[in-house]
Amino acid sequence: MIIIVFGVSGAGKTTVGKLLARELGWQFLEADDFHPAANIEKMQSGRPLTDEDRWPWLDCLRKQIEQLVSAGENAVLACSALKRTYRNRLRVNDDVKFVFLRGDYPLVEKQLRGRRRHFMNLDLLQSQFDDLEEPEIDEHALTVALGQTPEEIVEEIEAKLHLARSI
Repeated sequence: MIIIVFGVSGAGKTTVGKLLARELGWQFLEADDFHPAANIEKMQSGRPLTDEDRWPWLDCLRKQIEQLVSAGENAVLACSALKRTYRNRLRVNDDVKFVFLRGDYPLVEKQLRGRRRHFMNLDLLQSQFDDLEEPEIDEHALTVALGQTPEEIVEEIEAKLHLARSI
């Protein structure tokens, strides 16, 4: 199974994803690590990425997901996946599950301000919310409300996806 933890920048995808992967004994992947340098430079300069910027990155992520699924490996991927078309591109089969970390702008902004050493420019947060297409019912994504601790969020994910901890 591949679990994609998604949402806007600052929602806690990496924190929650790493904790979930550690507790399950699964591999953790950070989608930001797959961005080409040009995308990172663009975001650092305060310019939002376009769909054209994102498609090669999403294709690279899809290939990684296909390899993991083909090998029968489990993993947690932290990825913005803001639009339905992006999630559709990453959904290689039913073994890919999506978990949406949902929070309002003030809460996410507060979390983002508390982060250090990340390339995401705070000025881009509004563009993230502008691009965000919350999952529709037919996408079968699990939506988890922010405002709880990462540990509580992970417990909710594990319970609702019927996952067993390895530790």
